[in-house]
Amino acid sequence: MAATARDGALLGDATWPDTAVRARSGAVLAVPVGSTEQHGPHLPLSTDTDIAVALCRRLAAARPDVLVAPAVAYGSSGEHAGFAGTVSIGQAATERLLVELGRSAAETFARVLFVSAHGGNAAPVTRAVRRLRAESRDVAVHMPHWPGEPHAGRAETALMLALRPSAVRLDLAVPGDPRPLDALMPLLRTGGVRSVSPTGILGDPTGATPAEGRALLTTLTADLLHTVRRWPLAVTP
Repeated sequence: MAATARDGALLGDATWPDTAVRARSGAVLAVPVGSTEQHGPHLPLSTDTDIAVALCRRLAAARPDVLVAPAVAYGSSGEHAGFAGTVSIGQAATERLLVELGRSAAETFARVLFVSAHGGNAAPVTRAVRRLRAESRDVAVHMPHWPGEPHAGRAETALMLALRPSAVRLDLAVPGDPRPLDALMPLLRTGGVRSVSPTGILGDPTGATPAEGRALLTTLTADLLHTVRRWPLAVTP
């Protein structure tokens, strides 16, 4: 079950005067960054976004100085082309979107944190943060990661069973390509995920449990809290 952010912790629910007060007190704006892309036949297209939102809400539940922005639900997902429902805006547009969002947010908030839960966004979000920091804006990025299967496998399935069990179709979960990401990367760059896995799964989601997901969420939340605590040392991606 997802943690509930404190009342007033969601930017979208706030008024501008309330936000101004929070900003003057040094509030951090946490921006969930995800994707809308296939995650096998058993997980929703919103999986990456759901994970990013959940982590930001857990951060806000633990820290009264955090406001959670509405999620950026589109990113660079070209490697998942060919699967119905995947909507990608590409690397250049993702970078530009985050640069402009960061510039605007920094007019109100002293610190802005992108929490990006989609691997395909790593390069554009890193470039965006570097550019924003070069412009003297205090912006950072946190990219949660875990060992094991790279896409729609056991870890992501367990996370979604903990967060949104009604959105998971375990009856449709099947083993996908079991090779590690390092071995798959050359093939993914040339042919995308469909070239190695007709189901879109990289790994084996069968056997995933909500308990595994809750344990992983606890670990990922602790990692995120550590990033914020050591902000002066963690701002450069």
